[in-house]
Amino acid sequence: MNRRDFITLTGVAAAAWPLAVRAQQPVMPRIGVLIPFPEGDPAGEGQTQALVEGLSQHGRKRDKNIQINIRWAGTDLARMQKLAKELIELRPDLIQVQGTPATAAVLRETHSIPVVFSVVSDPLGSGFVKSFARPDGNATGFVNLEDSVAGKWLELLKELAPQTSRVSLLFNPRTAPQSGYYLKLLEAAAPSLTLTLKAVQVGNAGEIEAEIAHLAQQSNVGLVILPDFFTAAQPQREMIIALTAFHRIPAVYPAALFASAGGLVSYGVDLSDLQRRAAGYIDRILKGAKPQDLPVQLPTKFELVINVNTPPPKGGGFRLRLKAGSVRHAADSGHLEIIVRLRRGLAFDVLHPDLVSDVTAARHPVAPRPQVLTPITFAQNAELAQQLV
Repeated sequence: MNRRDFITLTGVAAAAWPLAVRAQQPVMPRIGVLIPFPEGDPAGEGQTQALVEGLSQHGRKRDKNIQINIRWAGTDLARMQKLAKELIELRPDLIQVQGTPATAAVLRETHSIPVVFSVVSDPLGSGFVKSFARPDGNATGFVNLEDSVAGKWLELLKELAPQTSRVSLLFNPRTAPQSGYYLKLLEAAAPSLTLTLKAVQVGNAGEIEAEIAHLAQQSNVGLVILPDFFTAAQPQREMIIALTAFHRIPAVYPAALFASAGGLVSYGVDLSDLQRRAAGYIDRILKGAKPQDLPVQLPTKFELVINVNTPPPKGGGFRLRLKAGSVRHAADSGHLEIIVRLRRGLAFDVLHPDLVSDVTAARHPVAPRPQVLTPITFAQNAELAQQLV
């Protein structure tokens, strides 16, 4: 080999080194995320952040070793379907999706890309899975309902306003197609509480305003907001909270994001916890697990949030009594966690629910903040009530 040939071969080999090195580098996995909130909504941002944090806990750092393509659909179903198709066209390794309508939109577009859903109430009835234990398809995930929760909403309403005899159940059937599941549970619980229920379907701000104005003209009425991304979206959420507070209508909400924004009381699944748990399934699937082999998971963490800055219902000051039965349920499962939080300004005081027996919180338009809120024991209930007076 002459000197010219040697130089030529050396140059070609050197030029090929970067290509070989790049070929040996692992391909960064890509996931798509479809969110049924508009971009900028604090609730959607919080749940998305929880997912990113969950992935980070599994060693998957955004834009470092995992690519996350997020699409903010809001509650426009046509836009939701369009964005679902757009995500599929990106050919991601997996799609994470929140809510029943968004999950349905994604599964209409693909039967092969793995899908991890969250905040879905009835995946079996919605046709997303064949069973909880063996999903038998390309989707699995985390539900946001334990059956006794619906009855607890009514119990809480009666605790807030014992005179309540009629309750409106507010939801949008287009964005909450799973509402029939909740209605059956609520109807089963209503007779023991001597409550008459009315399902109220709303599709725009005017219909929400009309229903709350109608309630304001009546006595002994209350309101329960069913899980629904339409009513949870910031414009509707803020409208409902403002109108119920103005008319002093007792209302119970299904998620902490309502009480955080000024709603009187919320009880439901910790939605951020579902997102963090979804990150665990994403990690397992990216490592080779199949969705059909991962069982659909029930919620394990619940929140009861009381906003003591919100005006009480009609009738003046009242005492909110939280019995053990109003706060704890399904204890035989052995792993449920329920957090009781009192909302004051921008801070949460976290009380230890496993020690709660009968908490009495005195309600006033302005409640002074106690110096210290310690874990509640049975003997401390009376003392806590005095602290809050």
